[in-house]
Amino acid sequence: MQPLRIGLCGLGTVAQGVLAVLKKNQQSIDARAGREIRVARVASRTARPELDLLGAQFSTELNDVIEASDVDVVVEMIGGEDAALKLVRRSLELGKPVVTANKAIIAAHGNELLALASSRQTTIGFEATVAGGIPIIASLMRALAGNEIQWLAGIINGTSNYILTAMAESGQAFDTALAEAQRLGYAEADPTLDVEGIDAAHKLTIMAALAFGIGFRFADVYTEGINAVSVEDIEYARQLGYQVKHLGIGRISDAGVELRVHPTLVPQQQLLASVNGVMNAILVNGNAAGDTLYYGAGAGALPTASAVIADLIDIARGLSLPPIATSEGETRILSIEDVECGYFLKIPSLDKPGVFAKVATILSDQKISIEAAIQKEQAIHAESQHAWVPIIILTQRVREGVMNQALEAVQQLPEVVGEITRLRVEQFVDA
Repeated sequence: MQPLRIGLCGLGTVAQGVLAVLKKNQQSIDARAGREIRVARVASRTARPELDLLGAQFSTELNDVIEASDVDVVVEMIGGEDAALKLVRRSLELGKPVVTANKAIIAAHGNELLALASSRQTTIGFEATVAGGIPIIASLMRALAGNEIQWLAGIINGTSNYILTAMAESGQAFDTALAEAQRLGYAEADPTLDVEGIDAAHKLTIMAALAFGIGFRFADVYTEGINAVSVEDIEYARQLGYQVKHLGIGRISDAGVELRVHPTLVPQQQLLASVNGVMNAILVNGNAAGDTLYYGAGAGALPTASAVIADLIDIARGLSLPPIATSEGETRILSIEDVECGYFLKIPSLDKPGVFAKVATILSDQKISIEAAIQKEQAIHAESQHAWVPIIILTQRVREGVMNQALEAVQQLPEVVGEITRLRVEQFVDA
């Protein structure tokens, strides 16, 4: 067969990883593809003469790659949104398959891009958009295709996981752990996308589209970051038998689909609780396969390049993207107020008799059951100079809208001297 000729757009970290893996593993890659995979052209705004382009022709103009007759598939590695989206659209309009690691454009424009690819009888591969080298996209589209996926939950941002791990293991404050992550190259100079949960929301959007057939619904994902989590919260959670992890969670029920990203208490014996540092892990529950766990490096040049090349091998073998069922506009995405889960509450209150009883009464009036509670050591409230204690409560499952009403009433108690902390709790067992 004729070689599959690649046009590589971009020469950043992941693109360099693609070149390195192709060079190192060329023989086995070609054997698995059933034909040679060859880099024909490379385009980047800046020339990198020190890089081995594997004999490819170089240009500083992206169009020289997209429009070239000797390019069979376009690999988009330029990042960002606007220019990358134009590049992908144009390539698909020309009927050329595209492989991308750009989670933002797939999450925000996946419905349009997949429809365009289908109309031009071509395909778009995006294995590398979620969890680096973990083959979660292929698993959802192929290996688990015989299942009705009931829920999935994942640690899908290595930066946030590294920070929470450092806070748990070393007692570092959030700002200190973030600065260390930046020093080690795990966090960007502007960490907003990671620590505020936007990156994880992109990835959850993509997984949910494949798992539940709801289309790409990024605007509907409820998103919270980790900046408000304190070392004390993590320690109190540990005393109650939980670890705090930043999760992307999708769950389908008769009422609709939950799509949410937020810090979550996970039982210490649960597999996700043991995933530390920059590693990623995704737990998927299907009605035939049961629970399956996918673990590995969620970012980095070589793991992400591995996913890119997996898509290239599929294209070389003539395996197009399977049809992705979509009920966009038909399936209700539940608001966070309609989600039901357990809760961890930290209530800063004056150290007076009867305060816990007042809190418990308010929760009871809303039919919220307390599963566990601890009352911590005394401290001095900075403004009032009165002694105060944090009351720590773990509740059973309740609808968030009900919890909001209860917390509003608790917050109004004169004995409550600060903002109540609320974190969600998940057990990840079949309902």
